[in-house]
Amino acid sequence: MELLVVHPAIKAFMCGSLSGTCSTLLFQPLDLVKTRLQTLQTGVQPGSGRVGMVSVLLSVVRTERLLGLWKGVSPSFVRTIPGVGIYFSTYYSLKQHFLQDRRPGAAEAVLLGGGARTVTRFECGRYSYGSVIGALRSVCQTEGPAALFSGLMATLLRDVPFSGIYVMFYSQTKASLPKEISTSPVAPVANFSCGVLAGVLASLITQPADVVKTHVQVNPQLQTAEAIRYIYMEYGLQGFFRGAVPRSLRRTMMAAMAWTVYEQMMARIGLKS
Repeated sequence: MELLVVHPAIKAFMCGSLSGTCSTLLFQPLDLVKTRLQTLQTGVQPGSGRVGMVSVLLSVVRTERLLGLWKGVSPSFVRTIPGVGIYFSTYYSLKQHFLQDRRPGAAEAVLLGGGARTVTRFECGRYSYGSVIGALRSVCQTEGPAALFSGLMATLLRDVPFSGIYVMFYSQTKASLPKEISTSPVAPVANFSCGVLAGVLASLITQPADVVKTHVQVNPQLQTAEAIRYIYMEYGLQGFFRGAVPRSLRRTMMAAMAWTVYEQMMARIGLKS
C-alpha cells in the first residue's frame, strides 16, 4: 500500500484529479450554455433575432436562478475528476517510458496527448429530469443501458484529436519561452497563456465533432453519420460551429488551468511533468 501511495503515477493521478476538480467547478456554466446553444430548436420565428451565448445565459438565470448554471455539475465531476486524473497519470507514464526527461517534439506531443485520451442530457434542458439520478433512471428505462454510451464515437473523434493538438501546441509554445521566464515566479502565468493559445486552436478544430456528439446524445434515434447529415440539412455548415464561443472558452480555460495546476503541484512534490 505504501508503494502505491508514493508511486509517481499515483501522484500524477492525484495532481490531475485536483486540477480537474478546480477547472470543472469554475467553468461548468460555460458547458451548460454551450449545450443549450447546440440543442436549440429551429422553430424560431423570423425576425426574432439571433440567439447567442449571453441571451441563453440570461434565460437560464431568469428561469432556473443562478445555481441553474451549475446544472449537471455532478455528472461532470464524476466524469472529469477521475478522467483528468487518469489522463495525466497516463500522460506522465507514457512520457517517462518513451521520452524520459526530454521535451517531446511536435509529432511526439500529438501521440502523447492522443494516447492519453484513448452527461449531456441533464444539461440540455430539453428533458424534464429532476435530478441526475432521475436522468439515469429515465434513460435506462426508456432506451436501455446502452443509451448511456450514445455519442461515444463522436466523443472519441473529438477528444483524442483535441488532446493531441492541445499538447502539441502547448508543449511547443512552452518550449519557445525564454529560459528566464520559465524559471521565474511568473512561470505559471506564462504556462497559462500558452495553454490558452493551445486551447483556442484545438477547440476550433474539434468543434464540429462536439456538435455531432451533443446531437447524438440528445436524439437517441440518430447515429453519428445521421447526426452529421441532420446538422448540415437543418443549419448548414455554420451549424457545426454552434456553441463554439462558450465551448472554446470553457475548454481553453479548463485545459489551461488544469495543466497549470498540475505542473505546479508536480513541481512541488519533486516530479518533472
